[in-house]
Amino acid sequence: MADNKKEQERAELHRTIWAIADEMRGSVDGWDFKSYILGMLFYRYISENISSYINRGEWEAGNTDFQYADLPDAEAEGVRASLVSEKGFFILPSQLFENVCKVCDKDPNLNMTLEAIFNQIESSAKGTASEDDFKGLFADFDVNSAKLGATVVKRNEKLVKLLRGVQSMRLGDYQDNTIDAFGDAYEYLMGMYASNAGKSGGEYYTPQEVSELLTRLATLGKTEVNKVYDPACGSGSLLLKAAKVLGKQHVRQGFYGQEINLTTYNLCRINMFLHDIDYDKFDIACEDTLLSPKHWDDEPFEVIVSNPPYSIKWKGDDDITLINDPRFAPAGVLAPKGKADLAFIMHSLCWLATNGTAAIVCFPGVMYRGGAEKKIRQYLIDNNFVDCIIQLPDNLFFGTSIATCIMVLKKSKKANSTLFIDASKECIKVTNSNKLTDAHIAHIVQLFSERKEVAYQAAVVPNQRIADNDYNLSVSTYVEQEDTREHIDIEELNARLKEIVEKEHILRTEIDQIIAELQ
Repeated sequence: MADNKKEQERAELHRTIWAIADEMRGSVDGWDFKSYILGMLFYRYISENISSYINRGEWEAGNTDFQYADLPDAEAEGVRASLVSEKGFFILPSQLFENVCKVCDKDPNLNMTLEAIFNQIESSAKGTASEDDFKGLFADFDVNSAKLGATVVKRNEKLVKLLRGVQSMRLGDYQDNTIDAFGDAYEYLMGMYASNAGKSGGEYYTPQEVSELLTRLATLGKTEVNKVYDPACGSGSLLLKAAKVLGKQHVRQGFYGQEINLTTYNLCRINMFLHDIDYDKFDIACEDTLLSPKHWDDEPFEVIVSNPPYSIKWKGDDDITLINDPRFAPAGVLAPKGKADLAFIMHSLCWLATNGTAAIVCFPGVMYRGGAEKKIRQYLIDNNFVDCIIQLPDNLFFGTSIATCIMVLKKSKKANSTLFIDASKECIKVTNSNKLTDAHIAHIVQLFSERKEVAYQAAVVPNQRIADNDYNLSVSTYVEQEDTREHIDIEELNARLKEIVEKEHILRTEIDQIIAELQ
């Protein structure tokens, strides 16, 4: 019954989002519109978050009629300092989403009103511990953009529709609803636009099913961990999947990530808030992870989950200092300049805790290419850091049909062997894409957990055999493919043909006799 209610709420929420998208269509491109609706969703979230927090404190103190939204701004100023310390930000009652909605269609300067509110929310965190978490969060919500309309009047008309649309979303009390409504709205929007935006969408979004699989692999056997890290975190879906699988209260010191794209970095921080992760429980940085990693003081990490960009260019040996970097030096060679994949692997391995697990999506070429990549694989295998390689189905990701792999790393393996799993058929077809179901994920995790030979599915391979195979880590090298072709017994077939020929000969003789008698 609860599941049914949950699905009804989710379906209704998705219909509302689609209706807003439909309303805005024609004036704002889908991928740009996503920034507007997410910005407005975030504005509603932090308004309700702070109101709920203040109201609850007053009600518990016996002031049951108190409503922060009704308080004069001058009185609210008295709690600014304590709220910034506790929540990381502050919003005056007049600036709350619900109060702006009440008068939005009567405000001829709505665009300026919203811009001032967003600036003041960011400014409230300046000079405090939460400054970095709020700085630039509304940067992609340009209320004066021509994309909203050619004139101020037309822009404000769109902003009113956006406010009303987000106001109409039945999100309930963000702590009491049966679905993680704000977070679910975010994920639906990201999926909706990633699937339509092709590669540009895929850069920001790892499908939920793949996130689920990576997280279950990396957290297997753990009920709580110290920290979760993603060196190429995008909009944060992998970090938040760990919060969902383990329970955010079981990630003791929080969530860490780095993202090079400024827009995506802003989306990631918004996503953290929308999933009710407080500012002091996440640390997301914006910079190139390979050249300027921002979490040296926070490593090692017990769980690392990542889907780094495939085969991107990086400085490599053009920068002579990189070979002395403690992340890359142990392999004695740098990943090729045109293929940074294994640089992300080496970075993650360096920052992985002794008792930790890293699960990383990889481009298949890194498993078999020669040169520097082979030398890095040799380092990984000779030091027994590769726990498992999993071959995934093709067409799982937005924007690419490539059949990717997962590499699982551990630093404290007991057996000097590597597990190979062929999961290339673990999917169902949905329109033009493939999708992992819960049953497929469970089966892959079971094979990973049991770590034993299963015909056509899993092989446990001694590392010496991998070395003898030129350090090739392709799953197809070690897991035999099932031959589903029809087996034909040639001897039996020849015997049957001989029998048919003999019968044909007898039949022709009898026909010749019948014809002779008729003549």
